[in-house]
Amino acid sequence: MAEEESFLSAKALVVDNGTGISKNGFAGEDQPRSVFPTLIGYPKYESIMTDVEHYTREYYIGEEAMQLKGVLKLMFPVEHGIIEDWTAMEKIWHYTFYTDLRIDPSEHPVLLTEAPLNPRPNREKMAEIMFETFNTPALYVAMQAVLSLYASGRTTGCVIDIGDGVSHVVPIFEGFALSHAIQRIDLAGRDITTYLQRLLRQKGYSFTTSAEKEIVRDIKEKLCYVAIDPEKEMMLSKKVAGMEKSYMLPDGETINVGV
Repeated sequence: MAEEESFLSAKALVVDNGTGISKNGFAGEDQPRSVFPTLIGYPKYESIMTDVEHYTREYYIGEEAMQLKGVLKLMFPVEHGIIEDWTAMEKIWHYTFYTDLRIDPSEHPVLLTEAPLNPRPNREKMAEIMFETFNTPALYVAMQAVLSLYASGRTTGCVIDIGDGVSHVVPIFEGFALSHAIQRIDLAGRDITTYLQRLLRQKGYSFTTSAEKEIVRDIKEKLCYVAIDPEKEMMLSKKVAGMEKSYMLPDGETINVGV
């Protein structure tokens, strides 16, 4: 009984693993304690990296993987809001608990988030890993859209969420998502990155590896914008010089991006 009261009085962990970004922290706090890319990197050249003391690990996660992206093969375990690689996801959760937050998950209840229309087997697998691998005393899986509405102080409303891997419109009534009315499309930020990658290839700039795709994402975030009037913008680009923007690649080369 005393043990049950101890974990019920402990702060709950909130783990929000999106397709692109993971946000983790404790319930009741205003901001997440850790935010990092939801990715894992495996060494491409193990024979070379073993010669360097710092580069001897089996894998790298989050910002560290981004910093070493040139010598790593980057993998995203979450695709379109759904966990596809459970082995990699378990490693990310282990990193979140023991390295990033530096806590013991067996001492805290855990709140995990999920995308709308997440398949039931995925939810069961999440619970299996949390209980059997991390020994969490209690677990709740909540829909991201519902939590977003709670954050605005409402329990009824319509949430439009465009993330890195999935976009959805979720009507919510008194804290419950109306599943029959949810509209979901597997088209989001990462698909725009892929489209920009194709446009750059047509201009003669080839970005093919997982690390190079992260460069394309950076180009998108720094140079791209949404045109209020696309037709007017296209006409203006033909008349006005200087519509192109320059971007410096990590190797020092500068490329021009524009219509």
